Formats: sequence, structure tokens, C-alpha cells
Amino acid sequence: MKNIKNTTLIIMLFSVVNLVLHIIADYNSGFQGDEFLHITTGNYPAFGYMEFPPVIGWMAWIQNQFGSTAVFVHHIFAHIATILILILIGLITVELGGKSKAVFIALLCIMVSPGFDRSHQLFQPVVFSELFWVLSFYQLVRFIKEPNNKNLFYLTVALAFGFLTKYDIVFFIAGICSLFFFKNTKKILLSRQSWRFALIFFVIVAPNLWWQYIHRFPMFQMFSRLYETQLDKLSIGAVLGQLIIDLNPVTLLIWLPGWFYMFNNKSKVLYRPLAVYITLSILFLALAKGKHYYFFSEVIFLIIFGSIWFEQTVLAWRKWLLYPVSALFILTGLFLLPWGLMVLPLNSFINVYKLKKEENRYGIPDEYYTKSKWVKTMSAIKSVYDSLPVKERHSCLIWGKHYGQAGAVNLFGSAYSLPKAFSYHGSFYSWAPGGQMPETVIAFTNGEATIDFFECYFNSVVAVKKVYNPYASFDKDLFQTIYICKKPKQSFDKLKVLFEKRIFE
Repeated sequence: MKNIKNTTLIIMLFSVVNLVLHIIADYNSGFQGDEFLHITTGNYPAFGYMEFPPVIGWMAWIQNQFGSTAVFVHHIFAHIATILILILIGLITVELGGKSKAVFIALLCIMVSPGFDRSHQLFQPVVFSELFWVLSFYQLVRFIKEPNNKNLFYLTVALAFGFLTKYDIVFFIAGICSLFFFKNTKKILLSRQSWRFALIFFVIVAPNLWWQYIHRFPMFQMFSRLYETQLDKLSIGAVLGQLIIDLNPVTLLIWLPGWFYMFNNKSKVLYRPLAVYITLSILFLALAKGKHYYFFSEVIFLIIFGSIWFEQTVLAWRKWLLYPVSALFILTGLFLLPWGLMVLPLNSFINVYKLKKEENRYGIPDEYYTKSKWVKTMSAIKSVYDSLPVKERHSCLIWGKHYGQAGAVNLFGSAYSLPKAFSYHGSFYSWAPGGQMPETVIAFTNGEATIDFFECYFNSVVAVKKVYNPYASFDKDLFQTIYICKKPKQSFDKLKVLFEKRIFE
């Protein structure tokens, strides 16, 4: 009873501290570029999008009902998901035999990892995918402990909604195929009723699969482009190195032993199937050349086992080690925290870490500077828009080369009395207007494109403003260039045809 009370208090404490830190970060930060796309999906609720399944669009629709441009409002569901993840980590640790100290260490590892801090902060599919991975793992543990139809049903539903959140859940599903090789789970998985659970899964995900089908499976085009431009260039060593840094190197002292502990623990009936599942999932992700943050969910499971190992082995040997180890984690976590969560104002962050410009830029996380970046960009676009003759302003639209640029205009533009933006990048392709183009279009882009890009579609293109961003992480983001484009060479309908195979360029 005392252990349950202590465990509950620990989970509540971490949840409160976590929420406070994220709210402080909301106050100090702006939006990360991809968030503008996810926020915009809420204006077009559907059963699918070009880049990801529909769940984030449904949540965005709810958040958009507030009609707010505040970071906190658009992070509501991310904060809820983070708290649920912490609760589930605590529950899983207890289910696997851990007590209050194991729960404390597991949650501390999450809190001191800048990678988890940042992925849990942003309104992106990553945090919600992680939630359904952890929820599915919780149901998997319960199913292995009690292999019955009820627990299998809960696992099936969790996996199905995980699929509707992010397609990487297929690696979870691939991993649990290993359960067919274990006697206590094999029997029910091969029973006559098992087909019902497969049917339940496909019924839940069918609307998204149908959406993909009628749109000719754009996810495959996206994955192809992703491998071409990013994933094929990754090496296992580089991914592992980035993973260790992003999750705070000292947490390796917990999650690496946790991997070995899974196989060597005496509770082989429970631990061995989970150990094989986790290893297979990691192997499949590695073979698929996943980015380092694709492995976050799997590392959570290793952290859970590692925290149990630490409690049952290390602390059983020397209880006092809990205090220096916790102190080490907290001190390194405090040092690394501002790189994951924007808990410091921009200038304070630069001063504390004594950052200096290299090649005209600081190179810091986007969220630290995007608030001021978009104020300057919107003001510049507004001045260009106001310079147009009244007749041209009446029909003018804005073309954002990247979906983040178009999404930013559509989120902030009304405060500057700007017209709506369109784009042919990603899901914005689905929402592009039809019919004839206006005589004048204001276009803008970063270094990903030059004036040549827009000259393909207009007879007159003039660069009129550049917005400098000294904090950019990449050279291409140093400047955003604004163009006045006149005399279009084609209609919107023709543009859509021209960009059909270039949605992710």
C-alpha cells in the first residue's frame, strides 16, 4: 500500500513539474516550422493527409476552435499526451515488478533528456505516436501476463489508433509477431477467434487506407523522397551517436543495462517475449534506416527495464547510490534542458551558453527565434502587399514555397490584413485553389529556391525584400526572399498538374 502511494506521488510530481516546464517553454518560444502544417490540417479535417494519418488533424481542428495564435493553445494536446506518457511509464514499470524507486529513475531519465523534452513539446505526430507506442506496450505487457481475448482486444485497438497517428507503428506490429514463438501467447494468437481482432484493426484503419487509395498513396511518394534526400544518407553509427546525445549520455547508464537485463531476468515467461519483441522492433527500424528520434519509443521501454534493474540490482547492493546517480542525472539534465525546452528567453540562452555567430548565424533550435522571425516576415510581406495598387491587392494571393511558410501566413496573416497563402508543398497541394490565377501574386521562400523557381510560372518576377535571420540553424534559412510575381503563365489548375509529382520537393 505504501509503495502504491509513493509511486502515485512520484508520478504526480513529475507530471506537474513537466507541465510547468512546458508552459514556460510555450511562453518563451515560437512555432517550429512543421507545426504550421499540422495546425493547418485542423482547417481541413479528413481521414488522411499527404504526410501522415488523420489523428493530428482531428486534434488540430479542436484546438483551432479557440481561434488563437498562442503557442500554448496549439500545444494543449501535446501537453496532455506527455502527461499520459509519464503515467503509462509508471504503470508499466509497476506491471513489470518495479517499485517506487524504479518509477522515479524511469521518469527522471525522461525528464533529463532534451530529445524527449523537445519531442514532447511540439505539436507533431511524434509525441502522439510515442503515446500510442507506450499505450500499446502497456497492453502488450498485460496480454503476456494474462493471454486472453480482453487484453488482446485492448492491444488491437491501441495499435489501430497508433496506425491512425503515425505509420511507424508497423514496426511495433512487426516486432510482436515474435509472440507466435512463445507458448503462452501462441495458443490464443492462433485460435479461431484471432481473425476477429485482425478485422477490428482493419475496420478502424480502413478510412485512412481508403483515403490513401483514392489519392494514389501519396505516403509512398513521401517515403521515397525521404529516403532519397535524408534516410539513405544515414549511418547506424551516426544515428546511434545522435540518439545517445539527444537522450542525455548519462541515461545510457540505465537503458543499455536494461537491454541485457530483459534477457537475463528470472521472470522469463514475462520478460523474454518482451525482450525479443523490443530487439526485433529496433532491428527493423535500423534496417529501415530510421532517424534517431524514430527510436525514442523503444528506448523508453529499455529505460523501464533499466530502472527496474537499477532498483533490484544496484540499489539492493548499495541503497545510497540512488542519491549521487539522481544528482548526476539532474545536473546534466539542467545543463541540457534549454536545448530541448525553451525555458530561457532567447538572449539569456545565447548568453548562458556563450554562443557566437559562425558564418553569420548562431545555429540554435528553431523555436527560440521563430516568434521574432515571423513578426519580421509578416511585417515585410505586409509592406510589400500595401505597395501594390488597390486593384491588384483585391485579388492578390501569397505563395509560400514551403508548407511552413504558407502555414505561417495563414495563421498570423489575418492580424496583418494579409490575403490567404497557398502552396504546392506537402498537404497544401490538396488545398491549393483552382481556376485562373490573379494578375499579381506575392511569393516568398528561403534558400531552398531562387528567383528561377518562380520565373517558370510568371512572366515578371522581381525580388523586393529580404528578411535576415541571424539565428538560423542552416544556411538556407539565413534569408527569406519576397517576390512580386505578375502575368502568370498558367492557371491554378495547370499548376496543380505541374506539381503533381513534386509535392515533397
